[in-house]
Amino acid sequence: MRVSESAPPTLPLRPDLRGVHPYGAPQLDVPVLLNVNENPYAPTPDVVADIATAVAEAATGLNRYPDRDFPALRADLAAYLAAESGAVGLAEANLWAANGSNEVMLHVLQAFGGPGRTALSFAPTYSMYPEYARDTFTGWFTGRREADFTLDPEHARATIARHRPSVIFLASPNNPTGTALPLSTVEAVLDAARGVGPDGADAVVVVDEAYAEFRREGTSSALALLPDNPHLAVTRTMSKAFALAGARVGYLAAAPALVDALRVVRLPYHLSAVTQAVARAALRHAPSLLAQVAALRAERDATVAWLRERNLRVPDSDANFALFGVFDDRTAVWQGLLDRGVLIRATGPDGWLRVSIGTPGEMAAFRAALEEVLGW
Repeated sequence: MRVSESAPPTLPLRPDLRGVHPYGAPQLDVPVLLNVNENPYAPTPDVVADIATAVAEAATGLNRYPDRDFPALRADLAAYLAAESGAVGLAEANLWAANGSNEVMLHVLQAFGGPGRTALSFAPTYSMYPEYARDTFTGWFTGRREADFTLDPEHARATIARHRPSVIFLASPNNPTGTALPLSTVEAVLDAARGVGPDGADAVVVVDEAYAEFRREGTSSALALLPDNPHLAVTRTMSKAFALAGARVGYLAAAPALVDALRVVRLPYHLSAVTQAVARAALRHAPSLLAQVAALRAERDATVAWLRERNLRVPDSDANFALFGVFDDRTAVWQGLLDRGVLIRATGPDGWLRVSIGTPGEMAAFRAALEEVLGW
């Protein structure tokens, strides 16, 4: 039986999803792609070879389900964080992983959010947070960031007290602004979160550190606060610094009790044997991969300086991108760059644009195109 194209069948779509478009940045075939904060450097041949060997070995056992708790990968991640951020005392029980940090944060809201509960963040920030809340039937509220995109601790305290959330999301470095939070601000939020959750529980504070490896010297990780804050979770990803966006590996560090709650809500065998093998192989090459990060940090700082020299506003960035503005018509600037083969992102507050940091050649193309568009 053929379904008539003129009268498609109705589906019982949830009312809150009607007319909603899927999340996603534009995917266009242009010479210079600087819109989704990817690492522009592909894995080196030695990394590729190690990954291929690990995947081949995993493939011999694909007739069996993977280890659903992946203790070896969790132990490797704990060791990596100890080396990268000095996060002492972390062990397998403190780590969790999933298919991207997106799924990790979805697990958090599945465990601690839900009907009758709320989640909170401070805008402008990552646009997926309210979608995680929507998908778990969790109420969503936002406070505000200041004009320079910092977070005022007193405003944060007052907003938390008013909404009494179950989960609080803090992106640091923040997307799309690149702004990192000082540990004193994170501590203020952790303090304000105590006792505000359901039945007087502490709200879970998620510090999203997807771009942490790109932070400038002297910018601390919230991992340092884990020992004294069992309601803190710090999320990371292998998509950026490890150049593994296509592998989809994200992870979280927290107290064992918080991790155990996530194990309850995850789907069975959610992290495939192949994904586990890829992640462990990449972690063996962490020193060489992070050497590329140093080059990207230098290119970011040079880009920020160049934009500021041309009287554009650019907040300090601890990420692998820079937000810049302010334009009367940012769409026209975005389109002008696209017409010249350079794709960036129109995101964040009105008037602002965001450029991911690419190779020196890609950044030279961005600068030349922007000069043409703005008539410099």
